[in-house]
Amino acid sequence: MFSAILFAIAIVALGQFGLYYWRAVFTSVASQPLSSHVLEALEVGGPGLCGADFPKLASVLDVTPELEGAGGGLGVVRAYYAVIGEVGELFGRLSPALLRWTAEEQVLCARYAAVLVTRRLEANLAQAASIRSC
Repeated sequence: MFSAILFAIAIVALGQFGLYYWRAVFTSVASQPLSSHVLEALEVGGPGLCGADFPKLASVLDVTPELEGAGGGLGVVRAYYAVIGEVGELFGRLSPALLRWTAEEQVLCARYAAVLVTRRLEANLAQAASIRSC
């Protein structure tokens, strides 16, 4: 019985560590600078991104070819965006602080997608420049 409880605690701790690690990687990528050219090309308006820009950025990332090795995808981030959106819709009326938090998290998802689009387009432009120089 003691070993089962100890095993359960270890599994929960491992899951928590994995979640914290994913969150750290997610926020570090999302905090990288964005290219103003990419934002202009995507026609995301205003002074910055908003959470509603995520689907547009995700669709652009889907159609942008990846010429180099395996890069980042949006699989887990799409699921996170959807879950955060549902949490905001269900519980946002009860707590304005929760609604504000979900909006900030959706902006973070949009920034993550914009950074991936920027990276992919810059890599593709570098690849095209190296092909032209041959």
